[in-house]
Amino acid sequence: MNLNKLMKQAQAMQASMASAQARLAEQEFTAEAAGGKVKATANGAGDIVSLSIDPSVVDPEDAEFLQSLVLKAVQDALKGAKSMAEAEMRKVTGGLGFPM
Repeated sequence: MNLNKLMKQAQAMQASMASAQARLAEQEFTAEAAGGKVKATANGAGDIVSLSIDPSVVDPEDAEFLQSLVLKAVQDALKGAKSMAEAEMRKVTGGLGFPM
């Protein structure tokens, strides 16, 4: 096995991974709760970039309900963004399972 060839392949894969990570930071995944009344958006880097809450679900007497809706939307957005990122990295690494 040619060590120079292997090193060049590793460098190319590293460059491809950096490019994929930059693209992922710009891609977004939005999840909803309560029929779209609560929305959370995460980017491919795993950051929540926006959260919207319809005033109709805000009840000062039932803060727990709103908290559960927000938590659900945020968890689903992060889960979707993570899946999106994993799929993109599998394309780059050929499924080798390198960490991001």
